[in-house]
Amino acid sequence: MKFAVIVFPGSNCDLDMYHAVKDELGVEAEYVWHDETSLEGFDGVLLPGGFSYGDYLRTGAIARFSPIMDAVIKAAKEGKPVLGVCNGFQILLEAGLLPGAMRRNQNLKFICRPVQLVVENGETIFTKEYEQGKEITIPVAHGEGNYYCDDATLESLKANNQIVFSYKDDVNGSVNNIAGIINEAGNVLGMMPHPERAVDSLLGSDDGLTLFKSILSHWRERNAITS
Repeated sequence: MKFAVIVFPGSNCDLDMYHAVKDELGVEAEYVWHDETSLEGFDGVLLPGGFSYGDYLRTGAIARFSPIMDAVIKAAKEGKPVLGVCNGFQILLEAGLLPGAMRRNQNLKFICRPVQLVVENGETIFTKEYEQGKEITIPVAHGEGNYYCDDATLESLKANNQIVFSYKDDVNGSVNNIAGIINEAGNVLGMMPHPERAVDSLLGSDDGLTLFKSILSHWRERNAITS
C-alpha cells in the first residue's frame, strides 16, 4: 500500500503523518506538494494538520482550491481511503467531502493536550481494528475545532452511523461532542485529534496506530494480500 501525504503551504504535521505510516506502519509513503494535479499510483490519501495558507481567510478555505484537491476529490469518489486530520479535516469540510463546518473553540483558546475519545463506530475501514465503544487517548492541537452542523445534518449523521469518534468530555464545544465523522460512502474520514501523534507508547499513547492498521487491513483484504 502506498499513501500520499499532501503538503500545503503552512502544513506542519506532514512529517508526523509520514513517520506514522512509513516508519511505524511499515508501508510506502510519499509527500505530494499542493500544486500537483494527480494522485495516480497512490492507494490512500492523507491530509495532515497545520495552518494551510496561514488560516488567514478561514481554516481550510484557501487550501480547498489548491490544484491537488481535484485529485483528492477524484480519489474519494473512486473509493480510496482519504483521511483528513485537524487542518486536513477542515479542508475536507470546505471541499464538501464531509458535511458541517468548524468554528473557534468555545473557550476561544488554543487547546493542546491528550484527550479521551470514544470509538462510536468500530465498523469503518478506519476503525475495524478497534473495539466498538473503546476509549482511546489521542492528542488534540487546535484553535478552531468546534464542529458545527444543523439539526438535520446531525440527525443524518446519527442515522447513517457517520459519527466515528466523539470526545468523552466536552473539549471544544463541538455539537454532540463530535471528534470525527465519515462520509456516507465510508471512505473519507475527518477528525480533529491527531492519531499520527499517538503511534508509539514513548509518545504517551499508541492508540492512533490502530487507525492506520485498520486502513492497511482493509486495503489488504480488498486486494487479497495475506502477508
